[in-house]
Amino acid sequence: MTPILARIRTTCAALAVGLFSVCALARPAPELVLQLATGDNDAKITALAALAGSADPEVLPLLEALRDDTLKSLEGKRAIIYDGETATDALTGEKLATVPDELEDVVSNNRVTQALDAAFAAFNLGADDRATRLDAARTLQEAATPAIRPLLEKALANEKDAQIGGILRLTLAATQLRDADRAVRLSAIRMLGESGEPNARALLGSLLEKDGANYREADESVRVAAQQAINSINSHLKLGEALGSAFTGISLGSILLLAALGLAITYGLMGVINMAHGELIMIGAYATYMVQNLVQAHAPGLFAFYPLLAIPVAFCASALVGILMERLVIRHLYGRPLETLLATWGISLVLIQLVRNVFGAQNVMVENPAWLSGGVQAMSNLILPYNRLAIVAFAIIVVIGMSLILTRTRLGLFVRAVTQNRQMAGCVGVATPRVDTLAFGLGSGIAGLAGCALSQVGNVGPDLGQSYIIDSFMVVVLGGVGQLAGTVYAALGLGILNKLLEGFAGAVLAKITVLVVIIVFIQKRPQGLFAVKGRFADN
Repeated sequence: MTPILARIRTTCAALAVGLFSVCALARPAPELVLQLATGDNDAKITALAALAGSADPEVLPLLEALRDDTLKSLEGKRAIIYDGETATDALTGEKLATVPDELEDVVSNNRVTQALDAAFAAFNLGADDRATRLDAARTLQEAATPAIRPLLEKALANEKDAQIGGILRLTLAATQLRDADRAVRLSAIRMLGESGEPNARALLGSLLEKDGANYREADESVRVAAQQAINSINSHLKLGEALGSAFTGISLGSILLLAALGLAITYGLMGVINMAHGELIMIGAYATYMVQNLVQAHAPGLFAFYPLLAIPVAFCASALVGILMERLVIRHLYGRPLETLLATWGISLVLIQLVRNVFGAQNVMVENPAWLSGGVQAMSNLILPYNRLAIVAFAIIVVIGMSLILTRTRLGLFVRAVTQNRQMAGCVGVATPRVDTLAFGLGSGIAGLAGCALSQVGNVGPDLGQSYIIDSFMVVVLGGVGQLAGTVYAALGLGILNKLLEGFAGAVLAKITVLVVIIVFIQKRPQGLFAVKGRFADN
């Protein structure tokens, strides 16, 4: 053990001894106050321990004075609190008529500062405020010595909060690792092994270290148990990492799904390679930004609900732009895919420049409401952000809604008919141009929903859509043109595969690998995961 660690441990032990040896004090003892102001660092640490253990509210001003550097020493005989204007006797509270010229600063080193923090934490473990108790528990976690076990047991018995109780239990187990009783040490090892905490792994690892030629833990059975517990924690952490990668992949897949759903309709129905699809996503994001600003300005009490208000606005804004695109440009270019591609690419540049002129070239700030901030602590090394969970749920709702529209409505029937055989649908009375317009507007509106969702997880700027247009086309082609189920499977599959590969090869190589996999797959199965069903399809 290094001299620094030995001194820190001595400091913590002295503090803990003081916490329980002087609880009968009704007020600060004169010798402790003087020791705090005039003693050396070891004496200050001992005094801090004793004063904290007194549980006397009159101690707090003294501790605060030491923290704020307002505690002074007068000729090595008195402790004075001097706030810059008045001088007060630290023991009696009596104000001095004049401020003595002989006041000296109380010098503290890092060990004294640590002992002072632990003293404040000891007072705060019984606080009513949860955040205060949580901070106190984390502070005392650094002072895990056998001497503070009674304090931890008492606090743990009164603590109802699960997170704080977990910290206190881990800290208690850490103190038991150095207990003379072998059974107590084994019990602590089991508790630490079941916790799955990375900090617990470090504590258990200390039992396997050597002091010279000998192990720090002399009992071989205890060392074996410690190694088994470490292996258990490592397995737990690996599982957390795997689940984290899977969730991140599902989250990315949900985003790709929202971005590609609209494209699956427009490209699948009309065969239009819409290079402005990304800008429709961007319009949905900016519509969400505008709703946020309007709510903040005119109804701040509804700010928590602004994402819900932004959903229909984003859909309608992007759908309107999509309908205008189809009516004014795309309708006149059917059957000429290359010209359609160039025209929609030009439209995308116009939309980007228009947004830059209106909102500026810099990214705009879209804030998460409180219910989309933070996350769920699923495992010790796995946090599921609320905004990502919301996007996954939103994507599920959108897919279900799209499925119902395509299978249970008159518009869906017409869309499926035109997709399978445009000429035959026209012969039986389906107004195919009107279906084209409505379908293009629906697909564009879904792109707006994707922009609304993306605004909650990333930056909103004029180039937002450019990051998703290529991935969206890959999802559509891989899933099968015009196939909703194929789009879902392809989006989730690409998202999970991309995130899994990133852990091994990095982001760039993962993208390249995914692209190669798609190319090879399309070579073997040109129709994608799901082929269009029907008697025949348009040539």
